[in-house]
Amino acid sequence: MAGAPVEALQRVPLFADLSTAELQQIALLFKERHFSQGETVIKEGSDGAAFFLIESGEATVSVTGAERTNLTSGDYFGEIALIDEGVRSATITATTDLVCYGLTFWEFQPLLIENGSIGRKMLQSLAQKLRAAELA
Repeated sequence: MAGAPVEALQRVPLFADLSTAELQQIALLFKERHFSQGETVIKEGSDGAAFFLIESGEATVSVTGAERTNLTSGDYFGEIALIDEGVRSATITATTDLVCYGLTFWEFQPLLIENGSIGRKMLQSLAQKLRAAELA
């Protein structure tokens, strides 16, 4: 099957409540992307328009120039950009050659419009995340 592995999408909290059939619809929208060692994948402060799931390789997350964490196979970033196209809160830099599956806002939005069930489940997931953050 083309696109991202459904099993990997199941680990993303934003998609955790979706059925296998719904995840398969989303998975097909992903495109494979390659980034060279040292290449900036996303830049803090830039407009967000894509979600990435790492297939192989490693990347570094930095905020205001300070390294925060490392990402590797199975990790993901930018999922909230699928909802709001908001400004990026961190810079992601490939520390090795990096292979990702990417999904853009404009490729994802038609699916949400056509399938309200997916959107509703994702809103519930975001509400739970917001509630947990408010209690922390």
